[in-house]
Amino acid sequence: MQEIKWGIIGCGDVTEVKSGPAFNKVPNSKLVAVMRRDALKAADYAKRHQVSKWYSDASELINDPEVNAIYIATPPLQHEAYTIQALAAGKPAYVEKPMTLNADAARRMLKASHQYGVKLTVAHYRRAQPMFLKIKDLLEEKRIGDVSFIQLKMLQPSNSNVIANSTEDWRINPAISGGGLFHDLAPHQLDLMSYFFGEIKKSTGFAVKQQLDTPVDDLVCGQILFENGIIFNGTWCFTVNAAEQTDLCEIYGSKGKISFPMFGNKVTLTLDGQAHEYVYEPLQHVEQPMIEEVVNYFLNNGENPCSGEEALITMELLDAFTKK
Repeated sequence: MQEIKWGIIGCGDVTEVKSGPAFNKVPNSKLVAVMRRDALKAADYAKRHQVSKWYSDASELINDPEVNAIYIATPPLQHEAYTIQALAAGKPAYVEKPMTLNADAARRMLKASHQYGVKLTVAHYRRAQPMFLKIKDLLEEKRIGDVSFIQLKMLQPSNSNVIANSTEDWRINPAISGGGLFHDLAPHQLDLMSYFFGEIKKSTGFAVKQQLDTPVDDLVCGQILFENGIIFNGTWCFTVNAAEQTDLCEIYGSKGKISFPMFGNKVTLTLDGQAHEYVYEPLQHVEQPMIEEVVNYFLNNGENPCSGEEALITMELLDAFTKK
C-alpha cells in the first residue's frame, strides 16, 4: 500500500470534528467511505464531508475493494465484532477508545489480530498530542526528580461540558458503553498513566452508584502500584456541584510537581515553589497527530502508536476499578 484509503464504521458525532476530517489532512491518507445504520444520516455525512461513498451496512463497507483500512467509531458494544470482521477481511483496524466493553472482549480482539496477522491500533490519541508529549519529556528529563505518586481528580456535574455531545444517551447505558461516564473519560487518563510510568504491579478500586436514577456507577476510586514503586490515586465523580468541577492530574516528584488537566491546554511545572507554564494551542482535530502516526504504522513507516496489548492494560484497569 502507498496510501491508506479509510472507511469509517459509525460516522456519528464523535467523527464530525475530532477525527473524521483529519483522515484527509494527513499525508498518504484519504477518507473514501463512511457507514452508519441510519442511511439518511450516512448519506448526509458523506455529502457534508465530501466522501464519495456511504453505506448503511458495515459488511458492505468492510468488503469495499477500495477501502484498505477501517476506523471503528461506534459505541463500544460494537467494537469487538466490527474489529474482528475487519481483521478477518485483511484490513487493519483503528478502533476508538475504550477498546471495547471489557478486558475479555479486548483479549478476543487481540487474538484475532494475531490469528489473521493484521494490524490493530486503539485511539488513545493523547499519546500523540504535543501537550502530553511535553509531559513525557519532562518526566524522562527528571525535571521533578524521582516521581513518588500521582493524584488525579475528575469531578464533574452530570451535565459536564467535557463529555462528548451525542444525540443518544448511550454513555450511561452499560450494555452499550461498558459502564458510565467513567468508562467514557477514564480511558484517556489511565492510558497516559501506563504510557508515562510503565509496567503495573497491582491495581484495585471501588465503584458505587450514588444517584438512584442512573443505571451506572457515578463514583469510582482507583489505585495503581507500578513496578517502579510509583503509586497512582484517582477519583472520578459525576455528581458534584458545577462550582466544584475539577479536571486535574498532579505528578509529585522529589524536586517538584507537574500539574495539568486532561481536557485543557496548559501544563504547569512547579520547582521550589516557582511555577513555569507551557500553554498549547487547542487542536482543530484532536486525533490528527495520532491518525498521522497510525497511517505511518499501517504503511510500515513507523511503530504502532498504541497497540492492542497496550490498550488491554487500560481495559484491565477499568475492570479492576469497577469490579463488585
